[in-house]
Amino acid sequence: MTDKDRMVSVEQVEPTATFTLREVCERGSCHAEFVIELVNYGVITPLDESPETRQWQFDLEALARLGKAQRLQRDLKMNLPGLAMSLELLDEVQQMRREVDRLNQQLRHFLGGT
Repeated sequence: MTDKDRMVSVEQVEPTATFTLREVCERGSCHAEFVIELVNYGVITPLDESPETRQWQFDLEALARLGKAQRLQRDLKMNLPGLAMSLELLDEVQQMRREVDRLNQQLRHFLGGT
């Protein structure tokens, strides 16, 4: 089976759903050690940073960031510090794009076009 032939499955999840460390590992097809390393580097953050890793809960955003981190590591062969820095920069770019969109809307409003 080639990458083009691979089937993708989608699971619908509540936006406020939370996941245990085990569930995150299952959904991300990764080892707990990898997730713990990502937490240590600040790539993903548990909702309540309990010292006991078995108590950690993650939200959908953390699950999405895990996926991004895995793709960066797989596709670009990035190490953990590189992953952390890259994701931080991607977040800043996304935030700047939202700000540009907001400012463009304000400008259109002030110029008379809506």
